[in-house]
Amino acid sequence: MIEVIKTYPLATVISIKDNQPLITHLPLIYEDQKLIGHIDIYNPQAKLLRNNNDVTVLFAGPECYISPSIYSTTQLPTWNYIKVHLKGKVKAIECKATLKQYLITMTEFLEAPDHKYILEPNNPRLDKNLDYIEMFEIVITDWEGKFKLSQDKKPKDTVAARDELTRSNQLSIKQFLNKVF
Repeated sequence: MIEVIKTYPLATVISIKDNQPLITHLPLIYEDQKLIGHIDIYNPQAKLLRNNNDVTVLFAGPECYISPSIYSTTQLPTWNYIKVHLKGKVKAIECKATLKQYLITMTEFLEAPDHKYILEPNNPRLDKNLDYIEMFEIVITDWEGKFKLSQDKKPKDTVAARDELTRSNQLSIKQFLNKVF
């Protein structure tokens, strides 16, 4: 589950306010049973990401439809996916110096392994934006992994499903981007 979080760090963060869910998509960095993140102060969910509030966080890995045609035995259509569901307690981190260092560290993590861009500590745009960003950490209290990967099939079919998951995700991304751009 940690590998899913590290490989697919864009999370769906869910908080509840007045019995209504607030949902934001944020990159979160895993560190010692905690998730570290930041949010724009004008986001309505920002006020809920502090003061020991409860939060639910979802991470999504690859997913795809699996046609029975890829199996060597008779099967029904299915869907394979990788998901991680976490619950935790969130608290604000108020220190601007800590926020600044976190943004630099997060950029290093997300730029790995090539590090084509380095967020420099003396970047004037970084300093200007610190007043508009709130940092928080989520202490993870519950973990649940959902890995449906045809693991109940014969080894040959499991490999075929894995290959289809890889092929389908690469093709879906390419087709989607061609439509959007």
